[in-house]
Amino acid sequence: MQSPENDPYNRSQAAGQASEQGRTTETLSGTIVSSPPREGFLTGSFVWMFVGVLLSAISAIFVMSSETLLATVTDYWLFLLIGQLGLVFGIMFLINRISSVVALGLFFVYALTMGLVLGVIVFNFTYDPTAPGNISASGMGGVVSAFLGAAAIFGGAAVYGYATKRDLTSIGGILFMGLIGLIVVMFVQMFFFAGSSLMNLAIGVIGVIIFTGLTAWDVQRLKNGAMPNINKDSATVLGALMLYLDFINLFLFMLRIFGSSR
Repeated sequence: MQSPENDPYNRSQAAGQASEQGRTTETLSGTIVSSPPREGFLTGSFVWMFVGVLLSAISAIFVMSSETLLATVTDYWLFLLIGQLGLVFGIMFLINRISSVVALGLFFVYALTMGLVLGVIVFNFTYDPTAPGNISASGMGGVVSAFLGAAAIFGGAAVYGYATKRDLTSIGGILFMGLIGLIVVMFVQMFFFAGSSLMNLAIGVIGVIIFTGLTAWDVQRLKNGAMPNINKDSATVLGALMLYLDFINLFLFMLRIFGSSR
């Protein structure tokens, strides 16, 4: 008979409780069945997330360097937004029906189109017809500060999500409810308080707080492999999408904070 220390499945553990080796359950016949834990997807997700950010940066620079493309993206802004939403929801809801290669390709398409939008946003943030090259030094400084700030916050939240022993599962629902409320407030501001720098600042701060929490939550989920019924390759792509959205939104809300002071 094996001792608990030598039992690879730790069958002596109470039924229904999870261990570090796996999860044990008890059947109606009294037999304890143990299954190995799902392997985390964190490393692969971070790799593809960084590739996505790089594609967005290249796309944004390309847009900013072409007046024709800049005007085209501005004219079709709404169609791009609808297309991006379709890509995100398509990847999320069809992740089990499409191959991981197709899902990765759709993620790259999304990252490229997001770069087009980011190029227009950064251009409008930095444009100054009186400045050399039509680029405002203070505006460009704000973009760099927003990017570095977002990177620092994302990195700190990711480390916390990876290292903490606290279970962050319960905060996910709270953060999503907060995000929905924030989106509603942003629409209200768009139509009624478009020129309010104070409201811009408040929205930016709340957005940074929400996506800081979501970053830690996502990293812990990916580390623990908490994506049931999804194969590893597809889960890695879905994880990359979530981390990418966390970082990009941190950057955009940081940009809003710096823009509120201009």
